[in-house]
Amino acid sequence: MRKGLTVMAFCIATLATAFYYAENVWATSGSGYSSSTLYSGRFAAMDVTNIYMPTIVSAWTSTQKTTGPSDLYVQENTWQAGGTTGWHTHPGHSLIMVTEGTVTDYEGDDPQCVPHVYSQGMTFVDHGGRDHKHIIRNETGAEAKTIAIQLIPAGTARRIDVPDPGNCPF
Repeated sequence: MRKGLTVMAFCIATLATAFYYAENVWATSGSGYSSSTLYSGRFAAMDVTNIYMPTIVSAWTSTQKTTGPSDLYVQENTWQAGGTTGWHTHPGHSLIMVTEGTVTDYEGDDPQCVPHVYSQGMTFVDHGGRDHKHIIRNETGAEAKTIAIQLIPAGTARRIDVPDPGNCPF
């Protein structure tokens, strides 16, 4: 009986490990895309709130709270014509500024695969989190660049490749 339970526990552990790593095996990878870290630094746990209200109409609030240390990255991303990041996620959010050309973002949980197109001077937010998957593509004939500011839990991978969620035809 004890040997049977040990074998069963081993089989369950093996299957769990296989499913965990299978996501990485089926992950998509980028092509015609590169990313370089311009700056990085570590912050202690923080609890920051900013409230700006010169008038009631212009009220603005910003909150950032972490329960542990965080790593901050400033990334420069470059897509060649037709380049793609591949499907991926981040453990935290990203504030993205398009500095050259045009990029198109697709969300993994959007069954309609609606393109979100951003050109030079535009900004967008990637909310991140394990359940948030997206891909950014350069669907033009010219190079495109962005600057991304990312805040993630300290010591975690900044980017995690994930399998194609199957909602887009490409």
